[in-house]
Amino acid sequence: MTRLLPSLTGAPRTIVIGAVLTALALGGTFLLDPHRNFQLATITAYFCAAAGLTLLIGLSGQLSLGHAALMAVGGYGYALTSNALTDAGIDGVPRFLLGMLGALVASGALGLLLGLAAARLKGPYLAGVTLALVIAIPAVTAVFSGVFRGDQGLQMPFEDVPDSLERIIAIEQWQAWIAILVAGVVVTTLAALQRGRLGLRMRAVRDDETAARLNGVPAGRVKVTAFTVSSLAAGAGGAVLCVVTQSVSPGAYTLAFSLLLVVAVVVGGLGSIGGAAIGSALIVLLPWLIATGTSSLPLPAELAQRLSGNLTVLVFGALLIVVTLAWPGGLASIRRRRRRADASAPPTPATPEVPAAATPVAPAPEPPVAAGARHPIESFLPSTTQRKR
Repeated sequence: MTRLLPSLTGAPRTIVIGAVLTALALGGTFLLDPHRNFQLATITAYFCAAAGLTLLIGLSGQLSLGHAALMAVGGYGYALTSNALTDAGIDGVPRFLLGMLGALVASGALGLLLGLAAARLKGPYLAGVTLALVIAIPAVTAVFSGVFRGDQGLQMPFEDVPDSLERIIAIEQWQAWIAILVAGVVVTTLAALQRGRLGLRMRAVRDDETAARLNGVPAGRVKVTAFTVSSLAAGAGGAVLCVVTQSVSPGAYTLAFSLLLVVAVVVGGLGSIGGAAIGSALIVLLPWLIATGTSSLPLPAELAQRLSGNLTVLVFGALLIVVTLAWPGGLASIRRRRRRADASAPPTPATPEVPAAATPVAPAPEPPVAAGARHPIESFLPSTTQRKR
């Protein structure tokens, strides 16, 4: 992209690259069957949350174990807003856009509160606060069961394919389009912030908060902003997942899922948006591949039942250990390491050219010496009298 558009730099270049990749992803949905499009939509929903989480941990150095809760808040915000608009007689694209706005407002408000706490807490204390948030979700939905419907969750109106596209695409492909468009906006914004002034300040606060404060960087404000932006991305992912599954319930956003998001961004590569995409794909595809492999083996029913949930956790744990030992920067760092290795390789020495035979040059004649005069070299030698002495 840089070679094709060398004049583009900064945010315009990021926006152009994001638009091109989004268009390619939309076109790629025509090559997939309905089930694969459903998987792609799910991966894209997780990608929004993972991209915000990898920037929060990798750039600002703040650990969050509660991003599943932020996704749940975004899903509930979308469902409540969408149901209210349906009762008011509003549907179609306006209902979807206003529902997304409700999801962003709910997740952004919670993220702002967590960011204010993150500006004063560090390390395990911040992780404990976010961890308590995930654990509190079922209790909150049970206490306010009249609004959140308890463990059953909320059902939302069906987002049907528009009439202009009904003959071209199926419902699964339409859901994939919605997820891709939302992820394109969210991830492009995160990439622009990562390469901008906010990204530089987040790195400065992560590396040395005291030095950043001495250089005029408002560390507290940077932490709050980072947590809020990451929460908005997670809320958008939760809203997209709500559109894909047509429901939202506390059982889908457990502590195990929240920890799985952290594992995904670590395996993919902290601070790398491409690594977040790799980790999101692993969350969806790896359990499906394991289930497909175990179902094809002639295993006893009791053993297959035990392996159905535990084998996935075991594989993710082993993958985390292997990637941490082999590639500390995550799977996204493999390509960067190859580029650095190629750049640091010594250049191949060129074959020296053999010079042509030089023509012998006659020495220049010495200037004549006048009678009684001394030769120029003799001026550096002692006189005859001095030599005799």
